[in-house]
Amino acid sequence: MISQELKDQFRKEIDTFEESALAFEAGELDRAAFKGISGGFGSYAQKDSRLMLRLRIPGGCLTKELLKFLADEVADKNVDLLKITTCQTIQAHNLSARQAASMMRNALDAGIITRGGGGDNPRNVMASPLSGVEKGETFDVLPYVQTVGDYLLSQLPSLHMPRKLKVGFSNTPANETHATFRDLGFIAREDGTFSVYCAGGLGPNPMLGVHIMDGADPAEVTLYVSAMIRLFTTFGNYESRAKARTRYLQKTLGEDGIRKHFMEFLEEARKEETPWPIPWEDEFLKEADGTISGKRIIEQKQPGLYTVSYHPVGGCLPPEKPAALYEVIKDLADTQVRLGPDGTLYIINLTAGEVPAVLAVTDDGADHLFETSVSCIGASICQHGIQNSQGLLSKCVERMKEESFADGVLPKIHISGCPSSCGSHQVGAIGFVGQAKKVDGAIRPAYRLFVNGCETEQDAQLGEAKEVMLEDQIPEFLAALGRKIQAESSTFETWYPSHAEEFAALVSEYSN
Repeated sequence: MISQELKDQFRKEIDTFEESALAFEAGELDRAAFKGISGGFGSYAQKDSRLMLRLRIPGGCLTKELLKFLADEVADKNVDLLKITTCQTIQAHNLSARQAASMMRNALDAGIITRGGGGDNPRNVMASPLSGVEKGETFDVLPYVQTVGDYLLSQLPSLHMPRKLKVGFSNTPANETHATFRDLGFIAREDGTFSVYCAGGLGPNPMLGVHIMDGADPAEVTLYVSAMIRLFTTFGNYESRAKARTRYLQKTLGEDGIRKHFMEFLEEARKEETPWPIPWEDEFLKEADGTISGKRIIEQKQPGLYTVSYHPVGGCLPPEKPAALYEVIKDLADTQVRLGPDGTLYIINLTAGEVPAVLAVTDDGADHLFETSVSCIGASICQHGIQNSQGLLSKCVERMKEESFADGVLPKIHISGCPSSCGSHQVGAIGFVGQAKKVDGAIRPAYRLFVNGCETEQDAQLGEAKEVMLEDQIPEFLAALGRKIQAESSTFETWYPSHAEEFAALVSEYSN
């Protein structure tokens, strides 16, 4: 837990944010100057000059109390747009300056700290969303996430890094949190230790992380984080923001150099710091009341307990949903919501008898794999966006409904409105990134295609960049692709490896 003294400091700093936000709202502070102030508070100006506030949810763990806070804030401020991000945070959009500052203060009272949610700061620490309840998991990583999250927050007042730092933990080699692509990543091993990766990242000039070591002692996770901070602040680029992310250390130091210096800084940390304790809690086991199965129902490793998945299309959570979910689960023992990096919500620790009510309140989400596709918020809101990624996803989902493809024929796709990769387009089986294309002298909305990205630890790879497609051709391209795959009673995952040339031909047809 972070100290009350630090919470009090964060609270005082909100006054600084509010003063700047009001000045920006009044036109007395320009956008660039405001960004330099607001980012450190987890807030940015939207394209229309209203504000977004990013709520840090360590490990994506949304307790009933935090869910109630969110529901109350939506009602109090008439919030009309909530976005689940690929870093397991929730963004509240279309806020005024006073609304954003008020939400920051209320969030702090509720235990959500927005400080450091943007800017050159450590970001939300990520965890596999079903950590602790997933069948077949290596071990529960959530306690380590909570410890590292608090440790990083404690460093904020004195920390000056070249750019942001993203840390992720994975409880299985499935690597949903992209630990092998992060600035620092931990993957649970069967022997109870971690594999450690660092200096990876998506976006411009993406790179897989450098494998530092296997067998890392979980009790020393804060020391490994300290070593990464020391590495970044010592060798990171403070002169050029374009080259200030940790992945550029691979070019300046090389993989061997990164490993060497990381281990040296780890030894320094061991001499100078005491590892933060890991807060283990006694596991509460609910008594089973039967069995149940069906769509969106996931059997947990705890006998007789279940999880219900709910994916609002595009990761845009209907503003009335937090209140509706809270009403259903508020009296259910040990039940909470987890946020997935792809925008899926998981309601965990349900008995068979509790499942139907949760299914009913979440029946408006994705119905099959393709509808769980990932998209950033897009250019209609983001000031840096190039194309409207949410709009494209919506068109694709509606178009595929006309085809009635079997589940899995088309994969989950990833769409980013710009090269920043907030839709993680570079790790999807199919990804798109917003660009523009000149046709007959006119600039038209377009996206570059990426294919064959993979996030699993063993097979992790970045997608291959392909041709640029006009936006209005993409739904038809996907429909044509789906028809080819369905004709062979296959799925994209099975079909693509032996049909890469046929895929390339189809891409050429729709990109000319």
